[in-house]
Amino acid sequence: MGDSSQDRGRLRRIALEILGWLLLVVGVAALVLPGPGLLMMVAGLAILSQTYEWAERRLEPVKVKAFETAEAGVKTWPRIIASTAGGLVIIVLGVLWILQPEIPEVWIFGPQLPFAGWGTGSTMILSGLIVLGLMVYSIRRFRHSPQADAEHAH
Repeated sequence: MGDSSQDRGRLRRIALEILGWLLLVVGVAALVLPGPGLLMMVAGLAILSQTYEWAERRLEPVKVKAFETAEAGVKTWPRIIASTAGGLVIIVLGVLWILQPEIPEVWIFGPQLPFAGWGTGSTMILSGLIVLGLMVYSIRRFRHSPQADAEHAH
């Protein structure tokens, strides 16, 4: 019986390690691609820190930078509007990629969208939804109303 629980524990550890590495790699890629790169890196490092000391050492500095970036992103209304609009545009583009409309031929593109289909479109929609979700989280966590600030001052 002990072997079964050991096997489950080993499988769980392997699954978490794969998830941690996946989040870390995708997070690094999302630093230059659309997506919440730093936050995915924080999640990946948090998972990997349970196994690796190097990940535990790097977790806090990346977490601090991710939260600073999230806070800066909701500091002003123009930033909030631009980020929200960006998330909505990504969702609309994802729908277009799923629908695969014909487009005018421009340079090497056309008459079909490059990489059109469910795979690319659904990934874009998911990215847009993640952006919107992170905007809600960041606004709730980092954006304070003047009334709430006044209450904390007293």
